[in-house]
Amino acid sequence: MNESHPLAWHSALIAVSHHQRVWLQDRGSLTRRIQARCKHFSVKPVFQALSKVYGDELEVMGLRHQEVAMVREVFLYCGGMPVVFAHSVIARKNLQGAWRGLSRLGNKSLGTLLFTNPRIRRTPLVFKKISHGHFLYDRACAHLSVKPVSLWARRSMFSLYGQSILVTEVFLPNILNLHS
Repeated sequence: MNESHPLAWHSALIAVSHHQRVWLQDRGSLTRRIQARCKHFSVKPVFQALSKVYGDELEVMGLRHQEVAMVREVFLYCGGMPVVFAHSVIARKNLQGAWRGLSRLGNKSLGTLLFTNPRIRRTPLVFKKISHGHFLYDRACAHLSVKPVSLWARRSMFSLYGQSILVTEVFLPNILNLHS
């Protein structure tokens, strides 16, 4: 899909504040970055099951139409504030392979697993501004009392032994309350 297509994810950020850019472009562990700025960090799982995969995730993951995958969704909290909504997709066949421990993460951060194994490789980050009607926006805002006009999201693939997991992070407005 070409980058000018309205559904496309983009390799560069346009019209984003410096503070947002610092958060979005950091290739290190988002979990560690938040923990360093937050006294009471927690992960709250909201969904984990074999499920349909949305839109362009099928193509990115190399899945067939209507093929289910393991989908995990969590909120990263700083104290009582949700700061990030994370949505991860892994092909069903890979749950027995490199990513077999994923289904048992519970309230542990996926980032902790991804950034502690030096064999795991990450693709470049891509970005998208999402709003009402986009499944990620709707899922990320489901528990917010005030819904922003739009949110920034980023995603990348993490691979281990040829098996990949797609990780998408949606940055909620409270992330800007943490010093970058």
